[in-house]
Amino acid sequence: MDAKVAPARPETDQSFDKLAQEAIEEARVVLPGIQALFGFQLIAVFSERFHHLAQAEQVMHYIALLLVALAIAIIMTPAAYHRLVEREAVTEFFVRLASWLIAGAMVPLMLAVALEVYLLGLIVLHSQATSATIACAVLLVFAGLWFGFPLAARSQRR
Repeated sequence: MDAKVAPARPETDQSFDKLAQEAIEEARVVLPGIQALFGFQLIAVFSERFHHLAQAEQVMHYIALLLVALAIAIIMTPAAYHRLVEREAVTEFFVRLASWLIAGAMVPLMLAVALEVYLLGLIVLHSQATSATIACAVLLVFAGLWFGFPLAARSQRR
């Protein structure tokens, strides 16, 4: 009979500190890439080619930009929360909150990337169907790698 081993839970403030530091470090690793994407999105608006896009496509780019801005806000929230609320101590709540927020930031980010892939596909391929298919494939790859694979691995461990 196989006994299921419960996942180890941190018991000390020091282990919460380590988990919190790891979560914040994950955010620090992801943030520069998100900010770079945001910068490129802003620059695109000022290019001559952007003004040749249809109004709907310009709005789509704007929505993608807003999604990236939302991802930046979400991914920076754990650090702001920690700085303002739990400066002296780290709690299990903070560790869980930080993990959820970092994972949550990936949702608007993957949607934004898929929208931008669609828009670039329209410019390069001149085909809505092909561009939409590729953008959907990109979205599925991101969702699979960022959520499907980790969740499947987690369920395997249980």
